[in-house]
Amino acid sequence: MAEVQTSDHGEGGKKNKQKKQHLRVDFTPMVDMNMLLITFFMFCTTLLKPQTMNLNMPSKENDEKTNQTKVRESTAITVILGAENTLYYYEGMPKEDGSDYKNPDFLKETTYTAEGLRAVLLKKNEGTYEAIQELKAQKEREEITDEVFREESKKVQDKAKEAKKAPTIMIKATELSTYKNLVDVLDEMLICNIGAYAIIDISDGDRYLLYEKTKYGEYLTEAQRAQANR
Repeated sequence: MAEVQTSDHGEGGKKNKQKKQHLRVDFTPMVDMNMLLITFFMFCTTLLKPQTMNLNMPSKENDEKTNQTKVRESTAITVILGAENTLYYYEGMPKEDGSDYKNPDFLKETTYTAEGLRAVLLKKNEGTYEAIQELKAQKEREEITDEVFREESKKVQDKAKEAKKAPTIMIKATELSTYKNLVDVLDEMLICNIGAYAIIDISDGDRYLLYEKTKYGEYLTEAQRAQANR
């Protein structure tokens, strides 16, 4: 509420008492403006939907498809995120006798660049990658809808799985890796059109393999370090 003071001069130069005039500001028209702003922000919020990424997380229960998993061991790739932005991987599954965990050459070092992990994944996903890229190009040209793209991409990946050509990527992060390292690896999964990948806990065998490769004792558990120091 605003106040305006006014004064009048009477006869003989005498001053009259000051008169206070109260002004009232009507904010009723602002209601329409507020409603328009609220509607505008609500409309914009619906357009800014966050992009989500589907992750295949391992189940703690017994897997009924264990036999199918063993069949695809030849296409399995284990990616291990190490310290100071280092990245390692090995192909296939380690031998049950544990000899591979003692062989530093079984673990290969790569990088987060296009010439590193991406090149490895593209080579393993050859054929499937090109087919899905063609579908992406058709979607960009608006020749197919998003729904058709997802359906056809799934068919391509399922076909590669049946032919035992699609790689299965197991991502294992150490305590010395960063969140950015994990995000970068997940980005490579999308870029290379990898259909089957999962984030799983790193095993003691993988820790020992990292130690044999790098001689960095921080990868080991306390029990493993005590044993290694004997």
